Amino acid sequence: MEFPKQASLVRSKSPSFQYPTSHNQTRGEQILLSCHPQHPLALLTSPDPFTCMGCKEYGAGTRFTCQQCNHQLHEFCALAPTTLKSHPLHCQHPLGFCSKPGGILGKRCDICNKPTAGYTFRCSACSFQMHPCCAMLSTEMTFPLAHPHPLTLMPAMTLSSGEPGFSCGECKRKRPGRVYRCTATACDYHLHAVCAKNMVNGLRANGVTCLEKPSMRGTFIKIASVVVMEFIGGLIGGLGQGVGDVLGQTMAAGKSASARRLE
Repeated sequence: MEFPKQASLVRSKSPSFQYPTSHNQTRGEQILLSCHPQHPLALLTSPDPFTCMGCKEYGAGTRFTCQQCNHQLHEFCALAPTTLKSHPLHCQHPLGFCSKPGGILGKRCDICNKPTAGYTFRCSACSFQMHPCCAMLSTEMTFPLAHPHPLTLMPAMTLSSGEPGFSCGECKRKRPGRVYRCTATACDYHLHAVCAKNMVNGLRANGVTCLEKPSMRGTFIKIASVVVMEFIGGLIGGLGQGVGDVLGQTMAAGKSASARRLE
């Protein structure tokens, strides 16, 4: 297995499998790939972030780009094999490449816990699936950009609401998904698998941060709060106008009564 060069990754020993992510193509040379048969794609490198049209996730650095329609793909998405056998993250069954999302509505990746909206590797024998970027990870990894020691992937587990979880050394947050743990003695470093993906997709190497899309729940809460505040503001404004009208009418009636008494 080979990793994108811009990620500066070193992979530790793990069960052998093949996932081609590069070939002898010259930078800028245009070729036709089955994932985008309409136009030729060129392998280019740019520090600017992009959204992969295959897996629908972010990336930066090396990518396949269509210069006619701006179709962009991660290198590992464009060259994804049809089958992964004995993958260290799911060695029980082979994983088939799927170009379209399927299965249960709202299904998430079993490695990073993010939604799967595009390309995935999916197991036909069980419900396991993962993003192509997650398929670039292994059970043991070294990420020089994040931590000097080797990391091992912890077993999948479900934390109850009362358990503290693990604070990630990269994002400083606690969130669901698989977690890497430092193998060095007396080192308590942990790294979310979803944060480890940024070492693979080029975001970390190109200094790109804060690209996560807001959740539907957060967006709904923001919209609802704006609507409620506008409603309250309109209600207060209406009440204020009503009170003002009543005061105006009262003052006008008082002036009319005073005028009649003077007559």
